[in-house]
Parts: sequence; C-alpha cells; structure tokens
Amino acid sequence: MFEIMRRGLFSLVAVAALSALLPFDSMAQSLAGKNKAVFQVSDNDPAKWNLALNNAKNVQDDLGGSDAVDLEIVVYGPGIGMLKADSPVAGRVAVALKSGVRVVACENTMKAQKLVYADMLPAIGYVPAGVVELMKKQQEGYAYIRP
Repeated sequence: MFEIMRRGLFSLVAVAALSALLPFDSMAQSLAGKNKAVFQVSDNDPAKWNLALNNAKNVQDDLGGSDAVDLEIVVYGPGIGMLKADSPVAGRVAVALKSGVRVVACENTMKAQKLVYADMLPAIGYVPAGVVELMKKQQEGYAYIRP
C-alpha cells in the first residue's frame, strides 16, 4: 500500500514539475524571435554553391519564408568568384537575394583578388572581413552552416 501511495505521489510531483516548465518553454520561444542561420561559402565550386542555395531555400520553405527566418550567406576566399556578375550561379544568387537571403562578400578577399564592386552582382552586401562576420553572427545566436 505504501509503495502504491509513493508511486502516486511521485507521478503527481512529476506532472506538476513538467507543467510548470511548459509556460517557461513557450516564453523562451517567444523571446527567441526569428530563427537565424549564417552560411559559409568559401568554395569556387558551382555544385557547392547550389547546395548552399538549396539549403537556404529549404530553410525558408520549411520555416515560413523571410518573415520567419533571417539567413545570411558569407562569402570569402575562392568562393568570391561566384558572386561576380558573370558567374555560373549568378541567376540563383539573384533569386536568393530577392527571397530575402542576405549575401555578403568579404572586402579583404576582394582586395586580394583585385575585384571592385562593379565586378560583383548588384544587391549583394559587403563586410570588411568574412571570417569576422561569421564570428559576429554566431555571437548573435545565428546557427552556423557550412554546406
């Protein structure tokens, strides 16, 4: 008899503890706001770029578009060539930009490769250092994705 009462009391305490956590969980979700992800693309490979762009589109589709998620693609190193106006993925990058994905080019890489803004796709953004941008975004709570 004592064992049955002890189990019943334990179950009651467990249910009370779990229900006390539920409001906290929904409060935490509302405080969290939008989902956020930052993608690193440093490869000069159209297949890698298409993978990153597919990932970004899938995230938007799954989470409800640009109103529900902030996405940024940070580009540096050899990957910067894919942001040139004549790159094989220029059309897909333009579509991503129109859908609300922010695409930023590393100005350090641009200087090293002697690229100027006129060489690049219109509507992209620029950051002084791609790696530093990735660090900042992670400190701001962005999920880091490297396709």
